[in-house]
Amino acid sequence: MQPREKLNYYPKPKSFDYNLVVLGAGSAGLVASYIAAAVKAKVALIEKHKMGGDCLNTGCVPSKALIRSARMLDYGRRAEEFGFRKTEIEFEFGEVMERVRRIVKKVEPHDSVERYTGLGVDCIQGEARITSPYTVEVAGRILTTRGIILATGAVPFVPPIPGLDQVGYLTSDNLWQLRELPKRLLVLGGGPIGCEMTQAFARFGAQVTQVEQAARIMGREDADIAEFLRERFAAEGVKVLTEHAAKQVVVEDDEQILLCEHQGRQVRLPFDRIFVAVGRRPRVEGFGLEELGVQLSERGTVETDAFLRTNIPNIFCAGDVAGPYQFTHTAGHQAWYAAVNALFGDFKKFRVDYRVIPWCTFTDPEIARVGLNESEAKQQNIPHEVTRFELAELDRAIAEGEDRGWIKIITPPGKDRILGVTIVGSHAGDLIAEYILAMKHGIGLNKILATIHPYPTLAEANKMAAGAWKKAHVPKRLLAWVEKFHAWRRG
Repeated sequence: MQPREKLNYYPKPKSFDYNLVVLGAGSAGLVASYIAAAVKAKVALIEKHKMGGDCLNTGCVPSKALIRSARMLDYGRRAEEFGFRKTEIEFEFGEVMERVRRIVKKVEPHDSVERYTGLGVDCIQGEARITSPYTVEVAGRILTTRGIILATGAVPFVPPIPGLDQVGYLTSDNLWQLRELPKRLLVLGGGPIGCEMTQAFARFGAQVTQVEQAARIMGREDADIAEFLRERFAAEGVKVLTEHAAKQVVVEDDEQILLCEHQGRQVRLPFDRIFVAVGRRPRVEGFGLEELGVQLSERGTVETDAFLRTNIPNIFCAGDVAGPYQFTHTAGHQAWYAAVNALFGDFKKFRVDYRVIPWCTFTDPEIARVGLNESEAKQQNIPHEVTRFELAELDRAIAEGEDRGWIKIITPPGKDRILGVTIVGSHAGDLIAEYILAMKHGIGLNKILATIHPYPTLAEANKMAAGAWKKAHVPKRLLAWVEKFHAWRRG
């Protein structure tokens, strides 16, 4: 059945309760609802659990709160670097986790029912089911609507490792219920979430072992970053095991053990708690997509076109459930396009723009990127040059005791156009914003170099990196002529 036939198959109501019904109150759903209400559409937002979705309740907000507390402990241990003889910090892990809970509560009003109701959104709690392209069933009601946006997010992927379900494993969903620090924590996964929690728990005093099946952690980044982070983890007492494939969890004499395969031999890793961080899978089941015939991609996400429409033209999709990125900021970015196209697509459609997508991993130091990195440029056979500026040369970084890391810029040969930037360093996630703006609006390194940056700041690193590019591209013939000119002027 073709998309238009699907629409014609279901009777179209003569009138509608809503212009738009949004399923899921995470980042994508909140932004889509906000936009719809702002343009005076009647919109319903349905959430079966908590407003704010994963980002507020189990993801970005609690993890960054925990990382901040862990960093304060690290500063205490580095006391001598800052001129202090000794610093002792006493803490109870349960109190740290209570602080995390308070931070979530403090942010909660930003995403609350009260706020969105005040904006003009009808907030409905319950499990939604799409019964036709025009109807959604929730809490015993049938809502009729001209358009639907799926913003149902994703859930942690738990691999089918025999015995894992017998040991009370942790994921990003239930990690925040911990009130006792595990003595031995095994982290399964070397991606951003796994790396962030590996470092945080090690700083709290857990004996952390990180297990990654691939040849290195942080596989999406350049090899020099993976090695830098591995060395950083090792210095903080973390045992990083790459090329270790998890095969089975067993319990022997009341001890929990992960059995791994490494280079053809078995490795036994005892642990007290295991944290599974090997990725997330889109939430596509249980709300009627199968019955409607909404198509899924090979990755398991909902298949969408360039306008974020599904194969049923008035059902749109945004956020983790749509992919291809699983970031809060890309979910909000997609939500704008989904909402505008759902409301005004009969008159004008907007293609979602994925040209400049940034992300950041909040380890210490942070790792932020936008556009191509060096390895991708090589793999794609894109002609390029690499400019690298070491933060060890930056005055403010030296003064802060944060002179670790670098800025790496990818440009076409001989040109200042930015193809991609990776920053490793303190506040990298903030520093990358200037390059995001530059790439979005076609600003080159020459203009960044010509822009005044306050001294001494970390942001000055961006100008100095542009200066490093300029130094490598000085007009040698012109300078030779100018040298002769000055000699002539001296008589």
